[in-house]
Amino acid sequence: MASSKLQALWNHPAGPKTIHFWAPTFKWGISIANVADFTKPPEKLSYPQQIAVTCTGVIWSRYSTVITPKNWNLFSVNIVMAGTGLYQLARKIQ
Repeated sequence: MASSKLQALWNHPAGPKTIHFWAPTFKWGISIANVADFTKPPEKLSYPQQIAVTCTGVIWSRYSTVITPKNWNLFSVNIVMAGTGLYQLARKIQ
C-alpha cells in the first residue's frame, strides 16, 4: 500500500522527477526566512519586500489551482507565503 502511494508520487507529473516539484520545495526557504523574521523588530521590516511576498503568495496560490496537473506543493507554499507576508505587514502597520 505505502509503496504504491510512493510510486504514484514518484511518477506524478508534478513529482520529484520534475522542476514542478523542486521549485516550490526550494521556495519554502522564503517562507521559513519570513517566519524567522517574526522576532525582528517591525521597524526593520520592509514594506516593499512584504508586499511582494504577500502578492506572490496570493497570485501563485490561485495559479496553482487552475493548472493541470494540480500542484499542491506549490499551493501550500504560496498560502504560507501570503499568510506570513500579511502577518509581517500587520506587524509593520501597527
